[in-house]
Amino acid sequence: MKQEQKQFYQRTVDDVMSQMKANPRGLTDQEVRDRREQFGPNKLTSKRRTTIIEKFFAQFKDLMIIILIIAAIIAGFAGETVDAIIILAVVILNAIFGVFQESKAENAIDSLKEMSAPMATVLRNGESQSVKSEDIVPGDIVLLEAGDVVPADIRLTEANSLKIEEAALTGESVPVNKQVTPIVDHDLPLGDRKNLGFMNSNVTSGRAVGVVIGTGMNTEVGKIAHMLNTTEETTTPLQENLKSLGKMLTVLILVIAVIVFGVGMWRGQESLINMLLTAISLAVAAIPEGLPAIVTVTLALGTQQMARHRALIRKLPAVETLGSTDVIASDKTGTLTQNKMTVEKVFLNEKLTDSADATLSLKDKIAQIMVLNNDTKFQGNELAGDPTETALVSFYLNQAQPVQQFINDHKRLAEIPFDSERKLMSTYNQMADGNIIMTMKGAPDQLLERATQIQDGDQVRPMTDEDKQLISRTNHDLATQALRVLAFAYRNVDQVPTELTSAAQEHDMIFVGLIGMIDPERPEVAQAVAEAKSAGIKSIMITGDHQDTAQAIAKRLGILGRGDNPGGKVINGAQLDELSDAQFNKEVTDISVYARVAPEHKVRIVKAWQKQGKVVAMTGDGVNDAPALKTADIGVGMGITGTEVSKEASDMVLADDNFATIVTAVKAGRKVFANIQKSLQYLLSANLGEVLTLFVMTMMGWQILAPVQILWINLVTDTFPAIALGVEPAEPGIMKRKPRGRTSNFLSGGIMTNILYQGFFEGFITLAVYAFAITNPVHASDALAHADALTMAYATLGLIQLFHAFNSKTIHESIFRVGLFKNKFFNWALLGSAILLIGTIVIPGFNNMFHVTELTASQWLVVVFAGFMIVVVSEVVKYIQRHISHK
Repeated sequence: MKQEQKQFYQRTVDDVMSQMKANPRGLTDQEVRDRREQFGPNKLTSKRRTTIIEKFFAQFKDLMIIILIIAAIIAGFAGETVDAIIILAVVILNAIFGVFQESKAENAIDSLKEMSAPMATVLRNGESQSVKSEDIVPGDIVLLEAGDVVPADIRLTEANSLKIEEAALTGESVPVNKQVTPIVDHDLPLGDRKNLGFMNSNVTSGRAVGVVIGTGMNTEVGKIAHMLNTTEETTTPLQENLKSLGKMLTVLILVIAVIVFGVGMWRGQESLINMLLTAISLAVAAIPEGLPAIVTVTLALGTQQMARHRALIRKLPAVETLGSTDVIASDKTGTLTQNKMTVEKVFLNEKLTDSADATLSLKDKIAQIMVLNNDTKFQGNELAGDPTETALVSFYLNQAQPVQQFINDHKRLAEIPFDSERKLMSTYNQMADGNIIMTMKGAPDQLLERATQIQDGDQVRPMTDEDKQLISRTNHDLATQALRVLAFAYRNVDQVPTELTSAAQEHDMIFVGLIGMIDPERPEVAQAVAEAKSAGIKSIMITGDHQDTAQAIAKRLGILGRGDNPGGKVINGAQLDELSDAQFNKEVTDISVYARVAPEHKVRIVKAWQKQGKVVAMTGDGVNDAPALKTADIGVGMGITGTEVSKEASDMVLADDNFATIVTAVKAGRKVFANIQKSLQYLLSANLGEVLTLFVMTMMGWQILAPVQILWINLVTDTFPAIALGVEPAEPGIMKRKPRGRTSNFLSGGIMTNILYQGFFEGFITLAVYAFAITNPVHASDALAHADALTMAYATLGLIQLFHAFNSKTIHESIFRVGLFKNKFFNWALLGSAILLIGTIVIPGFNNMFHVTELTASQWLVVVFAGFMIVVVSEVVKYIQRHISHK
């Protein structure tokens, strides 16, 4: 059946009627009931939805979340109820947030259902009747007229000046002239199947009759719905990085905790219970339990910033993913262009000028023909009709010309309608002086065959071969620039003829001029493409429009180079079909423009780039973009012109439909990733310092930090400074770096090296303070000396991490270049953490709880000096790193 449906456009009307067992008078009521039972309702279906409970528990499948739950349980058994509660609260809040985001993403199919035409006109039992679109069955005879939404896929059996706008399905902005005759070509793209009508496309002009050949999921829109149902969502780089980190930490935690416990028991320095508590505390300390919360908060703050710039994030990881984008695959119509035909060139009196420089009024003959030979309807402040014709009227409305009044004063008396074979339209209008004018507009080559004279200024003279050559050459030049060219002519008549046929009347015309129109590029897009290029991001165009049009627009936008430096190949859907997957994977990096493509092509293109290891962002606004939007690493929908389907399938929606907003979003995404790296570097180096301190103390047989001290340092110094690092402003030059791509992770770019040396020095300095306190005691008693040493080690380990937070404000640059105190949240976070840490030592009543002693001024001086040393060490290492990289 699928193969047969693909060939409906090749068959005659009689063949299709026979195959569908249809009757020109329509189906009977019994036939309708039988077919509805056989084929089901004419509506789209979706896969089973997961419940809220299922979504909630699915959040706990993530390895990092599982580790955190185990850590919370361990902390609870260790008696650290507060820490356990905090960890569990973070886990639950993350799960709730994830459920909320996923629920919004499931509305794509619902949007497709809402698009379905609610009512349709059909012939049944020989009578015309209005029925719900979902009640239509295969074989129904559908009646269409201007303004209707096509209720199902149909094979046209009659068509009178029919034009159907299919931009949302095919990407072609100009309505398609439909026909009834069979088409012999094989494997035509949807846009070229001119004797078919597709579900949810819009009739812009004319009338038609058709027989239904597909309903519900068996329509072209149904195929898209099926692809949405079956498309697997890709794992974001963020999720991949956190998963890898979780696995690494699991191994690290188990190994170190077991070693510390085993060595401690072997040495017999602590009781079984104390060593077990210490090992448990160490395991909790080794996990950056604040990381999921910090990532969530950082991403959420990033979404708020992007929302202020008109980029609305639907899924949190999309913020970070956009920052790692290598390729932006964009639909042309409505995304790179305005999806609005506009007059751009005027050829008049043998001169070609830009429309902005053309001084025309309704006194000029070409202006009169443009508005009188036109079926545009005025609906308040809006224009309805064929986009090409509304563009002609808008050209004069934008100049404050009284177009509507002029049309009313020059009534149309008769017309010879447009048809796709002769590509012309003629009208007869009553002029103010009582004369009748016959106007003509249409394809230049066809109109020239019917013109014998030419308007030259205020004069009319015979048309010469030189005139025809100049007009033809101008038409060709405009067409190669992807402009849609219309020619205009007229002649005066005494009366409206009785025989209104092309052969009888369309001759001896007076040629007036040419108009070149285009769906223009958005003015800000060329700059956005250039900025993306400077950021190492490749922009490619994917469209259902014609190849010449796509190529011309791509050159104007900078997606393709000009002249001898094209900067990329241009291929169409048919050529893409001829390429095997292996061939396409080899050539995909050289192709910048894809024309005349179907939704399946878009998904294939996205997947081919992903196989190259690239992170792909797909922008689009039509129904046809939805599967690719979902397949891409990040789908970018359009908020104004975008269909609900495309918006719901997207990870991010541009509220202003401004392609340039993507560049702003990329910058925000890169900043978010950099800030998460800073937070991660801070957290893991701090935790490594804690682990090394405990490990060496255990191996040396020294007294070790108490579990409550470890947990308090971990709780106080981890969360607030790390979250504050997540809101650091973007570093200069962030948009001059190459994309990280899919192979990059949070630990790349020197982060792992920084974590190792910084964690080592944090542990080393803490142990050095402990050793100094033991060898230089303030008290004579060994017990008090060891208690002071442990207190100084505890205070040093905490303060060194707070000082280290300043180091983490930049990965490789000196902190004195980025501004120490610009981030107010960071300043307050460090102050609060310092108070909570120092308060456990200086506030009476906390000493016994935290197993600490009161320190003297000299001891505090040693602690503060030692803590500050991590800044000195980091600045020296950063200087060496910059010196090596510059070489």
